[in-house]
Amino acid sequence: MAKTEMIRARVEPALKHEAEAVFSQLGLSTTEAITLFYKQVTLHHGLPFAVRLPNAETREALKQARENENLTEYDGVEDLKAAHS
Repeated sequence: MAKTEMIRARVEPALKHEAEAVFSQLGLSTTEAITLFYKQVTLHHGLPFAVRLPNAETREALKQARENENLTEYDGVEDLKAAHS
């Protein structure tokens, strides 16, 4: 079937560029990624992933991360591993 329908959507420029970078790494064009999403929606008869509101603990962690609060820095992967062994 020929592709004749067009989708237009407004998104934040940074989100668009970040998503397109991921698509590129996956070897997909934006059109192919949107088509893939639409196919998954039709196969699942809904969104192909869970959509839930974060719980209180997750909301607090997200808030702290956005505000750079209570973050722990490590010198590298080995330092991180050592701290959690």
